[in-house]
Amino acid sequence: MDKINIKNLEVYAYHGVFPEEKEHGQVFIISATLYLDLRPAGKTDDLTKTLDYGEISQGIKAFVIATGFDLIETVAERLAEKLLLEYSDLERVWIEIKKPNAPLGLSLETVSVEIERCRHIAYIGLGSNLGDRIEHLGYAVRALRNIAGCEVLRVSNFISTPPYGYEEQGDFINGCLMLRTLLTPDELLVELLAIENKAGRIRDVRWGPRTLDLDIIMYDDLVISSEHLILPHIEMHKRDFVLRPLCEIAPNLVHPVYNKTVAELLEGLKA
Repeated sequence: MDKINIKNLEVYAYHGVFPEEKEHGQVFIISATLYLDLRPAGKTDDLTKTLDYGEISQGIKAFVIATGFDLIETVAERLAEKLLLEYSDLERVWIEIKKPNAPLGLSLETVSVEIERCRHIAYIGLGSNLGDRIEHLGYAVRALRNIAGCEVLRVSNFISTPPYGYEEQGDFINGCLMLRTLLTPDELLVELLAIENKAGRIRDVRWGPRTLDLDIIMYDDLVISSEHLILPHIEMHKRDFVLRPLCEIAPNLVHPVYNKTVAELLEGLKA
């Protein structure tokens, strides 16, 4: 991907664990690499189709001066987040913060922190079979739109489906959405659980009735298994109520384990 480089921007600021660092300050040297598509700007010679690196450099300087953190790790994290939130054309950002005068009592050139942060695409399954089911799903979509660093790109139509697993309950309304997000999978899971709880979700029967059910179906092409989260969703390929709405918004999305598109998985399930 194309990139804009800002190298070794010197800023005098007040970050550090020790009181004298916050009182007297010191020099920090900041570099950033901004990843985006520069072809439209190159083809048209139009400044509005790129990012103004002068403006961004001034913004980096102002942010670093105005804040005061113990850790340069925090400075880097907050700065990366600020840039990605402020500039929607940015797909990825790399940040390095050097601290050449770190009070270590040792002879060294510098200490530094480097991080890289980017946007991700997640697909979220939605379901409800209690109360105003349509309103519960609509609430979930609105709540996700209101989370900083999250952008709902597509929402499927909602479909009525019979219950799965535990059948002594009413029919569900299900759907899927496509989410562009800065959150990690674990951070996104925390947000989904909070939205479910605010909608009155009670977990007393597995696969039982619920006001709102939100699942991460896929997240980029990650394959992970932890105590709290399995990706892709372990049963997505078996569930008509997941594959049908997902196929509507992303038929060519490839399952990273089965190496089949969502459309192919749905066709296989029907067969």
